[in-house]
Amino acid sequence: MPAERPRASASPTISEVAAEAGVGRATAARTLGGYGYVSPELKERVLAAAQKLGYRANALARSMSTGVTHTLGVIVADIGNPFFAGVVRGISDTSRARGFDTLVLSTYEQLDQEVAATDVLIDKRVDGVILASAAVDRASVGHIRTALDRGVPVVLVDRAVSALELDAVVIDNRDAAREAVEVLIAAGHRRIGFVWGPPVDQPPATRRELIAAAARNLWTDGERLRGYLDALDDAGIPFDPELVMVGPKTEEHAAQEAGRMLDLPDRATALFCTETDGVTGALRAVRARELSCPEDVSLIGFDDSAWAAVMVPPLTMVEQPVRQLGSRAAEVLLDVLQGAEPRREMHTLRARLVERASVAPPPLPSP
Repeated sequence: MPAERPRASASPTISEVAAEAGVGRATAARTLGGYGYVSPELKERVLAAAQKLGYRANALARSMSTGVTHTLGVIVADIGNPFFAGVVRGISDTSRARGFDTLVLSTYEQLDQEVAATDVLIDKRVDGVILASAAVDRASVGHIRTALDRGVPVVLVDRAVSALELDAVVIDNRDAAREAVEVLIAAGHRRIGFVWGPPVDQPPATRRELIAAAARNLWTDGERLRGYLDALDDAGIPFDPELVMVGPKTEEHAAQEAGRMLDLPDRATALFCTETDGVTGALRAVRARELSCPEDVSLIGFDDSAWAAVMVPPLTMVEQPVRQLGSRAAEVLLDVLQGAEPRREMHTLRARLVERASVAPPPLPSP
């Protein structure tokens, strides 16, 4: 069994030097890393604090890579997913134009693999990291804090992490979901299933419990669920926990849950699917019951792609600006690397609903 790789030394962190000097962490990082502009007065304070605390040069060499490798590290859930492939393409195009290469790792939504990937990128001395994180709370962001304390700036993409104040480039998931469900409501639907909900064992009994469960899940899932609930509330449609998928987030389980909603005595007449695997799972359930879309069941999904346009019927889908997400995330990170102060805010892009032929009025009740 290979020996465990040593962790960070006991040398003071950049955050500790910054606190001693009474400056921001980014200012301390620029001073100690020798990049970007720092006023002579602040530089003197940071260097004095580093000397006082014993911030050694060899610790600096391990933690500060900015301006050395001209490489950005990118961590996404699955590079094989067309959504993340598009995001990475946007990152790569923008970083290459500004003289930086990219190193991409996949985590498959596993937090332990995300932690390991972060360690790898730090060891590779990347200048900064763009991260689509699976972390959801303060207990799961230690690896991100470690990167920051080692002088590696981090920008989030696609997901925010409420436990950290970082720049995050996202779409307005809540508004996009609300708009999609409003289209179904405008067509006359009141029994609208939500496919791809929180991975809990039992359906939450109340709206509040559902939101709480979503808050423990990925940020994007929670925002899309809130948009769904917003649209129901605005239309005066009561929340029904039987119309929300819970459990494992897989295509097979999506098919099972969509089928369950279609088998209810007062069945779902429309399905809103917030991931590609949710769309394909829901379509499997519809066809297994020999129902027609949209005559029997209307459907709207997330992540528009070429295959959605050639389906029979062509599917109404939410189109996310995937390359723009990646490009903007790269711009934000590169600006920081070149001396800008992190803004620590949401950089929000808008999605677009592409209306095709998978939505129709609900079928008339049987006589």
